[in-house]
Amino acid sequence: MSSTTLPLKHRAPIRPARVLLHVFLAGTALAWLAPLLWAVFSALRPYSETSAKGYVSWPSTLTFANFTHAFQQSDMLHYFGNTLVIAVPAVLLTLFLSSCVAFYVSRFDFRVNLALLLVFTAGNLLPQQVIITPLYRLYLLTDLPGVTASGKLYDSALGLVLIHVAFQSGFCAFVLSNYMRSLPHELTEAALVDGASVWRLYWQITLPLCKPAMAALATLLSIWIYNDFFWALVLISTGENMPITSALNNLSGQYFTDPNLVAAGSLLTAIPTLIVYFALQRQFVNGLTLGSSKG
Repeated sequence: MSSTTLPLKHRAPIRPARVLLHVFLAGTALAWLAPLLWAVFSALRPYSETSAKGYVSWPSTLTFANFTHAFQQSDMLHYFGNTLVIAVPAVLLTLFLSSCVAFYVSRFDFRVNLALLLVFTAGNLLPQQVIITPLYRLYLLTDLPGVTASGKLYDSALGLVLIHVAFQSGFCAFVLSNYMRSLPHELTEAALVDGASVWRLYWQITLPLCKPAMAALATLLSIWIYNDFFWALVLISTGENMPITSALNNLSGQYFTDPNLVAAGSLLTAIPTLIVYFALQRQFVNGLTLGSSKG
């Protein structure tokens, strides 16, 4: 009677290099999360306690009162609306215009294709601080009576929408053009043979195939435009017209600022970006991995 012996599965020995790698990754993740965790810890503590014990101390009281006060004192709902008026048109316009440019340079063979794409991409390489002085004067000189409340391009939501579209279109056109180049040209050729117009090629054939890339770019654009502070600070002068990032100044007094209150307000302003990311998480990841398995 013969007996069979099953081979034992031996675990691979733990290598020191792998241990060091995991320690490094855990330390990096902790260092990345430390400011956020510290902000949450500070926002949950009353200022009277931290001023008496110091911030590096064991908490006696944890409360959400700072979040309530920050929301009410900064009139956050109003500034959320201002940001929505700026971010939504800017994202939609940027995606539409950049997709038009990407469609032109990727699906049609003209001599100026590469030069046109380079011009759009080069706009992202220009530092914002370099053009702020001429742009500020241009906004002051541009009269829009009846279009904006200020009567000028300066101090208006339209001005912020236009500058965001101008600065973000280059990156989006570059990404979308690379993705559209990977689409089969047979689709375009077959549609042309059937008599489809250029607009139908773009709107009904090419654009639906770019949904993963468009969703990934929409996520990035929403976060970038929502978090903008520089353009709003320079091109908006009326406090009522400022977006949410600039409205955090309302939590700072002339002679005293409560850091715990500011931490709570900062965490509240981050909620919409988290909602956008989690809502488009699957499309965002799919958009980032596009082309990773193509030779």
